[in-house]
Amino acid sequence: MLDHVTRHSNRAGSRSASHPADHPADHPGSHRRGLRAARLGRRLVPALALAAALVLGTTAPAPADPLGLPAAQDLVGVGGQATQSLLDQFSTDYNDALAAGGDTTSPRLTGWDSAGQSPIVPKYGSSLIYRPFSTDAGVIAMDLFGSTTVNYARAVRPPRPTDPAYLLFIGMAKDAVSWAAPAGGNAPASLTTAQLASIYACRTTNWRQISPVLPDAVIHPVVSGDVTVDRDGVHGSGLDATSYFLEKIDYARVVAQDPVTDHSCVGVVARENQGTDPLLQDLDALVPYSVGRYVGQAYGGHTTPGDAPGPLTPRGINGITSVNTTTHAINPQFAATPFGRIVSNVVRQNEWTAQNANGTALRAVFGPTGWICGHALTTVRSHGFQPLPGSVCGTVIH
Repeated sequence: MLDHVTRHSNRAGSRSASHPADHPADHPGSHRRGLRAARLGRRLVPALALAAALVLGTTAPAPADPLGLPAAQDLVGVGGQATQSLLDQFSTDYNDALAAGGDTTSPRLTGWDSAGQSPIVPKYGSSLIYRPFSTDAGVIAMDLFGSTTVNYARAVRPPRPTDPAYLLFIGMAKDAVSWAAPAGGNAPASLTTAQLASIYACRTTNWRQISPVLPDAVIHPVVSGDVTVDRDGVHGSGLDATSYFLEKIDYARVVAQDPVTDHSCVGVVARENQGTDPLLQDLDALVPYSVGRYVGQAYGGHTTPGDAPGPLTPRGINGITSVNTTTHAINPQFAATPFGRIVSNVVRQNEWTAQNANGTALRAVFGPTGWICGHALTTVRSHGFQPLPGSVCGTVIH
């Protein structure tokens, strides 16, 4: 969300799933979270209703949603968009392996995409919830509901001090966020952090201000999510790539230090990491974009309708290219900059360590010797992300 990157964050309500918590009575801190859930529920319901309206493009399930209602014991995930295709592939392969081995009783792995029909019933016997549309929404759903509703959240940002302490971020892969623009458009191959901040703060509005050799054309910066834009800047629940990108270019500070400029030049699209929206096919447009997701789309062929790069190509920052177009991978040098990020899956600590079928299944999928880390060199790379070192994959990140 953009609460931490705009000086008007008190006007920007958070959004996520919001129904009475279904934590078991013996869950650590259940009473405290119950009170917090009630407060969050009152605050989040109106905003989540708006989020649901934004993603309701069809009454049919999203292409990678469960084909049937998952069983009560299944591992069901929600959350960030950038890694949902990767988790969909892991789900298919893991479940097929269980079936091939004659295992008919172990929990299956599944998940709900970040966009599609809303509200949803995540699994058999669960609460009816608004579909979580981002990492933040997934984390809040994990906090508000128990394992009878959701078991993990896809996370494409690092843990924050404000996240509940009992939620663990389990490392899965490396990604990076850059900006993308249409191929053959007017944007250069690379911009500096300061130039990007100035563009998004509407202080640099023409490509000629970047370089005299660039076209004399108005720049059209774009963000994604349920946000509003006025002369004071961007407010609201930006999606993951937008929130991370604006934080890294220090957008909030630049806007806060310039009360004179009209900061309303930024356009908005509802979905992230795609170039199919007409607004993004403008030759002067640029938008935050997950580099790993782009590589998986453009080179791995992992696209669905409305979830494809279209004419967009990720560009460089501070002279470092974001994509190695020879190896068809994230440029490791770019991933090592502040724009790099570890993507992970969020689980509850007591379930992660539990010596029962649920805990065993969680570790068998997400743990250091689990399915995901055992297939990092194949599936992770195919979907555009960088494998993590063995000492990091499947472990708690901080």
